[in-house]
Amino acid sequence: QVHLVESGGGSVQAGGSLRLSCAASGYSPCMYGMSWYRQAPGKEREFVSGFSSSVWTTYADSVKGRFTISKDNAKNMLYLQMNNLKPEDTAMYYCKFGPHYLCVDTSVYWGQGTQVTVSS
Repeated sequence: QVHLVESGGGSVQAGGSLRLSCAASGYSPCMYGMSWYRQAPGKEREFVSGFSSSVWTTYADSVKGRFTISKDNAKNMLYLQMNNLKPEDTAMYYCKFGPHYLCVDTSVYWGQGTQVTVSS
């Protein structure tokens, strides 16, 4: 199985930045299957960003232009650079591995989450 561990969360003021990291371990994790989700208290978990192809990324409308997803295949690391953070971004952020046409593994794995809190 793929094991995912997020880090980099914290508390920042509106307009600030954070860089989240997700370390993936397992047998040759396929990084294209990885993505970011978030869940605020009392809300449904929502998609934040992922890879639509080997060269293209996709973002939720709410974060487009502010967040940037990236990966380091050699280190099996996934990142989420979050700029111009807003209070609405406050949530638990999760790293996820799911089925992707570029990946062989069709299972779904979740990290434990890392808390991001943005104050006004």
